[in-house]
Amino acid sequence: MQLVLAAWLALSLLAGMGAEDMCGAPPASPAHSIPAPQLSPEERLSPHMPESLRCDACHAIAFQIEEQLRRVEGKMGRKTLSESDYVEVLERSCSQGWESYGVQEVDGEKRLAGPGLLRQELMSVMVMGGPWPGRLSKMCHSYVGEQGEAQIYGAHQQGPAALRELLCHGEKGACPSPVPMGHLGQH
Repeated sequence: MQLVLAAWLALSLLAGMGAEDMCGAPPASPAHSIPAPQLSPEERLSPHMPESLRCDACHAIAFQIEEQLRRVEGKMGRKTLSESDYVEVLERSCSQGWESYGVQEVDGEKRLAGPGLLRQELMSVMVMGGPWPGRLSKMCHSYVGEQGEAQIYGAHQQGPAALRELLCHGEKGACPSPVPMGHLGQH
């Protein structure tokens, strides 16, 4: 700690900022304020994922399912899981905590953010917890119920794009059109 403090003091003096400039004086540049996204009553209170966030939510769910299935396949040392194994993995995928997801504003628009969602603002406030984990879990279970475990696992075996297409861009998908390869999360 003393070494770090000594290095800081030496660099401060070299940069022309003596201790008297640092103590009590206002900062040289104004502080930046980043507001939290303002959530509507639907976004705060509804048990369902708001329509405007369903596409992002679907991509997060597809990512988590893909990751969980790939992890178990790697652990078991085989490319194809038995039906009982992939059913268990899908159940676990949907029942996970989902705590690493939240909402943030990107270019003035509210977006879901977290693992598997590439477009995220580094300098923004993300609202996590609250209703988001439960909504993601509910949507995930809904997809598994609608599509069926075998169809989801079959899409997984064809690759991440096939799984996203099945869940997010199909006939009942939450996303308006397929995302061109290389542009995931930037729609």
